[in-house]
Amino acid sequence: MKISGFIIIRNAVINDYPVTEAIRSVLPMVDEMIVSIGNCEDDTLGLIQSIASDKIKIVHSVWDPALRKGGEVLAVETNKAFAHISPDSDWAFYIQADEVVHEKYYPVILEAAKKYKDQKEVEGLLFKYTHFYGTYNYVGDSRRWYNREIRLIRNDKSIYSYKDAQGFRKDGRKLLVKPIDAYIYHYGWVKSPKQMLQKQKNLGKFWRNDEEWAQLLSSADFWDFNNDFDSLVKFTGTHPAVMQERIKNQNWQIELDVSRKRFSFKNRLLYYVEKATGKRLFDYKNYKILR
Repeated sequence: MKISGFIIIRNAVINDYPVTEAIRSVLPMVDEMIVSIGNCEDDTLGLIQSIASDKIKIVHSVWDPALRKGGEVLAVETNKAFAHISPDSDWAFYIQADEVVHEKYYPVILEAAKKYKDQKEVEGLLFKYTHFYGTYNYVGDSRRWYNREIRLIRNDKSIYSYKDAQGFRKDGRKLLVKPIDAYIYHYGWVKSPKQMLQKQKNLGKFWRNDEEWAQLLSSADFWDFNNDFDSLVKFTGTHPAVMQERIKNQNWQIELDVSRKRFSFKNRLLYYVEKATGKRLFDYKNYKILR
């Protein structure tokens, strides 16, 4: 069995992405790692080259700012990276620049990849998600955060990245997947208040129209985490080994009130139903689970 990894990145230094941690967290499971680097205004290339692994294959790309509506450029760039994967790979592990895999899930992931390798009807493996917010101590636990996504896909070039590169499609339909008991740790919302606002401003040009982007650029000097969540819980687990150095170097503190819940009546009801039953009712799914 051969697994390839692939990731896209642009301006990792400016936006303080944990991209080296993301790549290093996948490397033990893959035979090659395609890293597609966009046109950068910083030394992202040097950052990637600092990772000591001969599995890494760097390719270069130019992001088209005209494709900014709804993050379309992210899907375009993801498809470019996917195209570089070796034809003889069975699976392709897609990881985003702010996502990390905990090493405790390696056996589960590899066992599932091996189990379904020859079951061609299985087009992808579905991962659970943990979304960190503000600091490494808080996790979003509401319906605002997607709870599952596909991250291992079959090396079938008729599969393509969809919309803002969150999901995948084949022949215009959702992929047929098997869920596995492994989590992706998402750290995209863990930054200092100043860095978070800067990231939003830098990425805004790929998501917003001119008026919205101009409004964001003229906003305050820091991101107010206290006003931007509906429900949080304290994180009680362990972080991946590759994240330990970054966590140790955290240079900001934020205290958030996890007892505060800010929902509409409908979302409050659905939230407590999910907590009581484990079922997320009426949720949009970017996939179709094979039974």
